[in-house]
Amino acid sequence: MTTYRDSSGKALTDYPRPSVAVDTAVLTVAGGALSVLLVDDARDGAAAPKTRRLPGTFLHEGEVLADAVRRSLADKAGVAGLEPVQLHVFDGPDRDDRGWVLSVAHLVAVPAPLLGDAALVPIADVGPLGFDHAAILALAVARLRADYAEHPDPWGLLGEGPFTLLDLERLHRAVDPGRPGRKDTFRRLMEPQLVDTGDLEHGTVGKPARLFTRSRGD
Repeated sequence: MTTYRDSSGKALTDYPRPSVAVDTAVLTVAGGALSVLLVDDARDGAAAPKTRRLPGTFLHEGEVLADAVRRSLADKAGVAGLEPVQLHVFDGPDRDDRGWVLSVAHLVAVPAPLLGDAALVPIADVGPLGFDHAAILALAVARLRADYAEHPDPWGLLGEGPFTLLDLERLHRAVDPGRPGRKDTFRRLMEPQLVDTGDLEHGTVGKPARLFTRSRGD
């Protein structure tokens, strides 16, 4: 097979190659607060004090990025069956003290029960993180909040069952506590995008609330 050479006469193998990693911000709402899944950063069993980080791993030969994410979540956090979404490539030359490493950041957002016993930390309580994971987390949170600004629970954090408008509003407030606007404004924006099941909530005091589901297009 003929070796490819560029206009300067160099082959691909003449160029230095970075390692490629994946790091994933797994977000959910737990205990009424937007939270992230974190793992301990114990590099090679070093005796230095452990810091927290997002779950991640290096890309293996012949592996696609999404499979590397799934492998890292299973190995580092014990969770499976999640579908990652690519966010951004973090390529700072000095982002990893082990060498030249590009990180392809991903986002996963799922209902808390799907994460089992994984360690969840409220976003407001996250301290220093390893590498540049604070920047990755900030980007993931911004993406999630932007998605929730105009549409009802687009990531399905409420799960598959029906919900009330109050349930939906509480979720959106948890995702973005700084969200401006009044309750009636929120409902006018969200209700036309929902499907009224025709059922009412049971077992509550006062007037039963209507139950909704997300439309199939969400």
